Amino acid sequence: MSALMVNESISYNDLKELLDVTDGNLASHLKGLEDNGYLKFQKGFIGRKTSTTYSATKAGEKAFRQHLDALEQMIRGTQQT
Repeated sequence: MSALMVNESISYNDLKELLDVTDGNLASHLKGLEDNGYLKFQKGFIGRKTSTTYSATKAGEKAFRQHLDALEQMIRGTQQT
């Protein structure tokens, strides 16, 4: 999600290279994020090759910020009430 938060969109191949993961591993993580409504994808063509790009949804951005807030609270040893 962090890669999607700092890029308007990112291609499957760029994500795979950035994260240094296998196709299967990346596909399963992307499917989970998509199933939860955290990302959307767009399929298209570059020349004759298929291209899939991903971007974060508003729900994904909100969930990611909440996750970062929770991590920060944990690091600081505080809890939000």
